[in-house]
Amino acid sequence: MMRLPKFDYRVPREISEAVKIMGDVGPEGQFVAGGTDLYPNMKRRQQTPKTVISVMRVTELNQISGEGKSGLRIGASVTLTDVCDHPIVNRDYPVVAHAARTISTPILRNMGTIGGNLLLDTRCNYYDQNYEWRKGINFCLKKDGDICWVAPGSSKCWAVQSSDLVPVMVAIGARLRFASTLGDRVIDAAGLYNDDGIYYLHKRPDELLVDIQLPPTNGWRASYQKLRRRGAFDFPVLGVAAWVQLEPRAGGASGSERVVKDAKIILGGIAPSPIEVKEAAGSLIGQPLDREHIEAAAEAAYVKARPLDNTDFVMNWRKQMTRQYTLRALNELV
Repeated sequence: MMRLPKFDYRVPREISEAVKIMGDVGPEGQFVAGGTDLYPNMKRRQQTPKTVISVMRVTELNQISGEGKSGLRIGASVTLTDVCDHPIVNRDYPVVAHAARTISTPILRNMGTIGGNLLLDTRCNYYDQNYEWRKGINFCLKKDGDICWVAPGSSKCWAVQSSDLVPVMVAIGARLRFASTLGDRVIDAAGLYNDDGIYYLHKRPDELLVDIQLPPTNGWRASYQKLRRRGAFDFPVLGVAAWVQLEPRAGGASGSERVVKDAKIILGGIAPSPIEVKEAAGSLIGQPLDREHIEAAAEAAYVKARPLDNTDFVMNWRKQMTRQYTLRALNELV
């Protein structure tokens, strides 16, 4: 049986109190919400904070406000179940509700939060093991070792970003608000993630994720497709988020003729950070969202995808599936 290490548990009721505690305890502190990622990591001794600061009772972090016309604000401690079930999220941002619904199982979605999923630790077959297993291979570059067993000649950790909501938030242009004793800052979701399995977030340890700000639904549409072995519970070994905005074709004979004004294709689950395939978007922009251009975008996504042998399934097959899952994501938008 794996047991949690000893730690001090703090439960603030205000954002200001939470960030002050973190400022006082310093690097040995860690924020927690649902704990579905942190506590298993602590049992495996991947993370061993001396002070755990629960933010689940901070009222501001547990609220959803706004609507599609003006944009939606989702508190970071809102559970994934509440995201899935919220009527405005389902009506105005169905892609967010769908992606949240693919995460883990109903029981874990009752505990896990949207903020926790967006800050999820990177994963790897050589890292997500108990302490004794990792000690048997002399650990790995991400924790206690000096070799990345996925790419032994590399000085970089290749653990993958395995969140389902990350590629969606990057695709739709969500913004994230952080708080600390130094004040607040708001950044685009695309600017939060770093292509390094160890330093995977452009975020200071003392910063608390307060809320996620979804953009107004001004005519864009988005979809998300997830590859995994089982129909539930598993992390994605490939995720494809597609976002498009259409406009009438200039000089078109019929007002119903529409072309892609802007587009984004974001790949998740195959690298330490989400990958934006600009070549795939470029093959769609200015063109009708038809079979020919969808297939061109899927081919561009396939070329860009370079998964490694660090998660479930054979990496070459995961690369092949990039084409198919991009097709599915874009066809869903037609």
